Amino acid sequence: MTMAPILTARGLAKEFRGFRAVDGVDLDIAEGGVHALVGPNGAGKTTLFNLLTGFLKPTAGRIALGDKDLTGSSPEQIARLGVARSFQITSLFPQLTPQDHLELALAGSTTLGWRFWRSDRVLTRFRDRAAELLEQVGLADHAEVPVATLAYGRKRALELALALALDPQVLLLDEPTAGMGLEDVDRTVALIDRVREGRTVVLVEHNMKVVSSLADRVTVLQHGQVLVEGPYAEIRRDPRVISAYLGDADVAH
Repeated sequence: MTMAPILTARGLAKEFRGFRAVDGVDLDIAEGGVHALVGPNGAGKTTLFNLLTGFLKPTAGRIALGDKDLTGSSPEQIARLGVARSFQITSLFPQLTPQDHLELALAGSTTLGWRFWRSDRVLTRFRDRAAELLEQVGLADHAEVPVATLAYGRKRALELALALALDPQVLLLDEPTAGMGLEDVDRTVALIDRVREGRTVVLVEHNMKVVSSLADRVTVLQHGQVLVEGPYAEIRRDPRVISAYLGDADVAH
């Protein structure tokens, strides 16, 4: 049975000084699934991702989360409505611990905002939930070490935990395995497969083996437009996709 879409875009476009990086995209993200956005370099994946999360304002078109219009909303507003994202480039505080990061994130997502400095007791109320999130992403044994000492793959796991701290309906992951070795890629795929339960995941990903392992549905972009969409097993054999990825062995074979 096809699930109803939870996140939709209609006629979505973004223009930069006459260049349309995203050009009339229609997108339906089914609730409870994993949806991958793929395409060759310059296809418009990151721009589309930034439109969906409010980091860019569309030139044209509409974005909705269920029956809520997100068009033109700020990233903070979109996050509070239940859409969280990670970033391709890690942005953590090297001197703080993973536990510190999670407690701050949990405090920041409440009405306390960033007033935690008024009392050390404010953050302690988030200690147990922070510990649960660290356990969920496999960082329980690294909760109290400075982030600067963590391996790259574990830093990415912490960023995923920070996104999960918002308890999102929709989780958007930007290149979650970029720059990882094979062992970290496999660990990250297993991690995403665990945390997808009860939520919708959208990911931008170059590694097609990761896409084939996780995605229920794949949208292939080219020149800012949807080239083809469907299950991975179908799109990987589509002549249009093979042509778009000419020379990319992962897709062509």
